Amino acid sequence: MTSYKHLFRRTLEADPERLHFAAHSHHLWPDASREGQLACWDDAARLADRKWGRVMDEVWPAAQRHVAAELNLPDPATVAFAGNTHDFLVRIVSAIPRRPLRILASDGEFHSFRRQAERWVEDGTIMLETVATAAPDFAARFLDRARTGEHDLIWLSHVMFGTGQIFPDLEALAEVAAPEGPWVVIDGYHGFMAIETDLSRIAERAFYVTGGYKYAMSGEGVGILHAPPGFGERPAVTGWYAEIEDLAAPPGHVTYAADARRFLGATFDPSGLYRFVAVRDMLAAEGLDTRAISAKVSCLQSRLLARLDETPLAQAALLNPPGEGPQARFLAFSHPKAADWQKALLAAGVVTDVRGEVLRIGFGLYQDEDDIDGLIEILRHLQV
Repeated sequence: MTSYKHLFRRTLEADPERLHFAAHSHHLWPDASREGQLACWDDAARLADRKWGRVMDEVWPAAQRHVAAELNLPDPATVAFAGNTHDFLVRIVSAIPRRPLRILASDGEFHSFRRQAERWVEDGTIMLETVATAAPDFAARFLDRARTGEHDLIWLSHVMFGTGQIFPDLEALAEVAAPEGPWVVIDGYHGFMAIETDLSRIAERAFYVTGGYKYAMSGEGVGILHAPPGFGERPAVTGWYAEIEDLAAPPGHVTYAADARRFLGATFDPSGLYRFVAVRDMLAAEGLDTRAISAKVSCLQSRLLARLDETPLAQAALLNPPGEGPQARFLAFSHPKAADWQKALLAAGVVTDVRGEVLRIGFGLYQDEDDIDGLIEILRHLQV
């Protein structure tokens, strides 16, 4: 199996004894991301006020093209960026005038949605209906509820962050979407650059949000939105970048960009975009795409699973066993001792993470067979 550790030399050398199996939580940064960060600083020093021409005319379009290529979007102009996906959640909700807003989601959504939704329920901004992910017929039940027409906004993760479940039919979900409602938002944070995702058939109907923190290997500050044309043309929560092409318009009317920039806020830190573009360029130069990385990760997962009986993890329930079709980039093991195991692994220099009683072991491009073998040796000593 080809090793790509050389692409992560600086990060791996920073803590050579660490075994990092949490790429799904905080992906280690490749050297290319540092080059992007330095390029951002150098441009600011060289160009000062004029750096925004470089950012918006060169870096921003390059990042849009990378996202569009990854998701097979027909038009890169439907892509916008922000500091995080929470910014886009707030602006999307602000663009729907109905109050209380009727939202359908799963009970397995990530914290940025879960916490905000719970607070909106408290103050009467929304009414929230959730469908339990634990039942085996989750996807069918979710689609049944989405088709009722009883909701204004449908929010669903492509890959569930806790269990690694993958929603199998985004096209069927997008069929219910319409500009007058409901709107469909696909949270792709654990799917983007982890599983091959083709939005070409639903790009005109569904929103998609994701970020650079996980498998895009770009760190924080890279919130990504695909906004379908005709949906949410005038978000109520807005900043001056949403009209940046029309600053000369007369006062008295709030104007918006016609493309995805209508969902922008105000001045932002562009360094994440530099890192994202640098990492994507590096992957292209290495001939690596999502399919190739997923194939490597699959081999690493299989190596661990083949020796699972040597470890106490054999007594845990694997919530997302590999099968046909796309797979999450982590394995989710359910066991009452999950939190204790995570602490014991960390004490032994192995970084994983835990969600309740689920231990998540993640895989990335920076690992090889020796890392899996080292992990197994440490797993053997876990207490049951």
